[in-house]
Amino acid sequence: MGKEIDRRPEPELGLRERKKRETRRRISDIATGLFMMRGFDNVTVADVARTADVSVNTVFNYFKTKEDLFFDRQDEMVGSAGAAFRDRRPGEGVVAAFRRRFFEGLDEGSYRTAFHEGSEVWLKTVHDSPALTARSRELGRRMTDALAALLAEETGAGPDDVTPRVAASMIYAAQGVLIEEIAARKAAGETLAEMREHVYASAARVFDLLEHGIGDYAPKPAPADQDTADQDTATGVRDGGGA
Repeated sequence: MGKEIDRRPEPELGLRERKKRETRRRISDIATGLFMMRGFDNVTVADVARTADVSVNTVFNYFKTKEDLFFDRQDEMVGSAGAAFRDRRPGEGVVAAFRRRFFEGLDEGSYRTAFHEGSEVWLKTVHDSPALTARSRELGRRMTDALAALLAEETGAGPDDVTPRVAASMIYAAQGVLIEEIAARKAAGETLAEMREHVYASAARVFDLLEHGIGDYAPKPAPADQDTADQDTATGVRDGGGA
């Protein structure tokens, strides 16, 4: 059985903690803006500190690495994998839960779906930087590992059972394809309103495949001469013909 969810509200932060959170967010927002405008590899931590009017040491007090400045929500993203799984409705499977969550993200214009203004620039910034690309892959592995661990615990899967990891990998791979498609259409000049119908339809098809399987997807058509031979054979059988 899964662990009981603690729904108690988080304790309210004190003034000092609120200020620290605001400072961290401001530094990250400024850094992200610089990275997206100039390119990640063309901006130094000193550039970020100068623009944010803080010292370099202050930046590193809040962020261990330069990549952390850009992926400032990485812990939240990893944690959200567990939250989405634990908060599924009674009788709701993992794919159905993530389907519902993805569509909720589309409705809200959440950063999790890239269905918002500027998503194409954000993803281009990642693709143009080897360091950010590597961090993005690492983040994907962390989210997959987190979900796979929860699936294994919930289902009682043994250490040699690959099913939880396969399921988690398929879910995140599918979401990744949808996000890339949204960003590509945005980069091609489509507005969110113009692509909305297509995006929702694509998401529905993708999650349908996850929920119902791909066993009968894309069968190879029979050659034209084979179709003729099959028809001749069927005619001979009906007419009682033979050799």
